[in-house]
Amino acid sequence: MLCDHAGTPCSAALMYNDQSCIEEAGQIAGVAPEHSAARGASSSLAKVMHLLKTAPTARHICHQADWIAGLLCGRFDFSDENNCLKTGYDPVRREWPLWLSELGVDRALLPQVYAPGSVITDVDPTVAPELGLPRHCRVVAGTTDSIAAFIATGAERIGDAVTSLGSTLVLKMISDKPVYASRLGVYSHRLGDTWLAGGASSSGCKVLLKYFDQAQLDRMTPQLDPGRPTGLSYYPLAEPGERFPRNDPAMQPRLEPRPVDDLAFFQAMLEGIADIEAEGYRTLSGLGAPKLNKVITAGGGAANPAWRKIREQKLGVPVDVAEHSEASYGAALLARRGATGPEG
Repeated sequence: MLCDHAGTPCSAALMYNDQSCIEEAGQIAGVAPEHSAARGASSSLAKVMHLLKTAPTARHICHQADWIAGLLCGRFDFSDENNCLKTGYDPVRREWPLWLSELGVDRALLPQVYAPGSVITDVDPTVAPELGLPRHCRVVAGTTDSIAAFIATGAERIGDAVTSLGSTLVLKMISDKPVYASRLGVYSHRLGDTWLAGGASSSGCKVLLKYFDQAQLDRMTPQLDPGRPTGLSYYPLAEPGERFPRNDPAMQPRLEPRPVDDLAFFQAMLEGIADIEAEGYRTLSGLGAPKLNKVITAGGGAANPAWRKIREQKLGVPVDVAEHSEASYGAALLARRGATGPEG
């Protein structure tokens, strides 16, 4: 969204998954580097360019986290490195790139960018009592929801990774250098002195619910036998199309032959998703990410112990379940870092 000096919105607020800014995405593709996360119709930069056409008097570009933080401290001229990535910010050089000017983006509107967890300022003394906060309470630079969820898991070493087994399959790994592959949707967020590289497959738990309801899955889960692989080679997708670890918009689901036994079909799908996960981490390593050290699991699929054993067999590393995986918990850890320092 765009706002004025006082934080009053002067444009519509576009959701993170809005993909309507196709014309702007084409303009960005003409000047942005191939590895830039600002490319694509759903990027924040495409939204900014669209909104600027309707709000010429805007003074600040705000992501949702920026605006909320601004209401706390009375400033709307800052953001964080992670939220700014898809707005075109260069996390390697830690600066707004010159090519943004070629798109007509007024650099005066761009926020001052802070590292996640760094202190920005104190809460506005007129706001603090309204919220029951102490006057010395600090406003700390935040991050995106998915990275906050990653931080919550406790992953911290180079080679540590987090797999989110939700409706889709999302992989994130701590790397000692940035990793990019725009054709696969792979890009890297800066996280302190390390990088968070990741990709997302269209496979995941959504495909399971296409064939079974939750009651059936719950009934079959205790009967799974990781020690007896089905031998079937599935690529489970709920609908055609895949981007990571393979880039094929027309890719068809591979779920045949289907066994007569539903339990065998269910286990074969879990094995297939685990194969995609393993291929995903191999792909990240092939692009320059480190060797996989361990995997922490978040999401609904984390509660399936048999699936965890299947995945350990495929991945060849320990697979743990995250004790915490809520973005709010990760955001609290960042806030504590801002209050006490990196070791707090």
